Amino acid sequence: MASAEPSAVVSAADVLAVNGADSHQYIDFKGHVVRNYDLQLEDIPRLNHDDPRVESMIANEEPVVLTNSDIIATALKWDLNYLRENIGPGNFSVYSSKTSKFMYFDDKRAKDWPNFVPPTERHEMKFEEFFERIANFRSSDTRIYLQQMLNDSVGKNIVKDFLGFKWNWLTAIQRKMKWGTLTSNLLLIGLPGNITPVHYDEQQNFFCQVSGYKRIILFHPDQFKCLYPFPLYHPCDRQSQVDFDNPDYARFPKFKEVKGFQAIVGPGDVLYLPMYWWHHVESTINGGITTSVNFWYKAGPTPSQITHPLTAQQKVAVMRNIERMLGEALGDHREIGPLLNCMVNGRYSESDGEDEYKHIKIDS
Repeated sequence: MASAEPSAVVSAADVLAVNGADSHQYIDFKGHVVRNYDLQLEDIPRLNHDDPRVESMIANEEPVVLTNSDIIATALKWDLNYLRENIGPGNFSVYSSKTSKFMYFDDKRAKDWPNFVPPTERHEMKFEEFFERIANFRSSDTRIYLQQMLNDSVGKNIVKDFLGFKWNWLTAIQRKMKWGTLTSNLLLIGLPGNITPVHYDEQQNFFCQVSGYKRIILFHPDQFKCLYPFPLYHPCDRQSQVDFDNPDYARFPKFKEVKGFQAIVGPGDVLYLPMYWWHHVESTINGGITTSVNFWYKAGPTPSQITHPLTAQQKVAVMRNIERMLGEALGDHREIGPLLNCMVNGRYSESDGEDEYKHIKIDS
């Protein structure tokens, strides 16, 4: 029976040299071995948690990594051994994947897509079983990833640690930003090299790293057209269709233009991840087992006065709502694309200059 924390952190140089990692496939990014993607990326700002610029960035919905905070200080002892002893006897949601990628999908919607192949499989298991599988993982094994909502069903020591989070700071930010309620806290535990492909969420998020290291790549909502999301009614509707490892530029030509931001987050780091920002998350190859906790908040109420021009986030929300209404009106999601094409083709086009259609009068 395994009893020690597996996969200790080692240097990037040692991993690349000893494992013979293909230099085309992996790179050393600030001492961390990560996937090599053909992307234009800038660093996400890293600021001390009490820096006055932090609140301004959050208010402007700009991502920022908060350092030297004690927001989740009581969780920093949550290594696998501690969790094994204290998390309780309940069942936990664990996903398995035949690859390193763990793409989210909607089970209910999958029934309407007969050719859809689920990219992952969900399992219920005791933490002891999860511990044994992750502690004794071999490269030939099916990869696993625990994703469990934290609630009062976990052990009393975990609840005590949870109550010890810096809730005063979190609640103060929630009120200042006029966010809605805290909807959930998600505990994530994964293997080195696990990847959550790029997607976006419709909630505000504080992503807190407990153990190990993750690389997070973000794209502003204005990059929507470069990332080619699946249709709204598809099981993977909030995810990009582009495979970062092998992008098909013939199908997705605008992906060549995409620009993003990236950061490495380690124990104690907290990333503010704004709503509707696309994010790709990968556990570094040499950073050990990763443990993270998400804090998800609903968006604030719609303002009574809408100001123009709309933000990129608002435009994404408009697009989703229009697509949803069309699906309900037409009664078949397969009719949405043809209807939109009928509306757009021959009437609207992208133009850097003046609106070329302003002279057209459409009779009512």
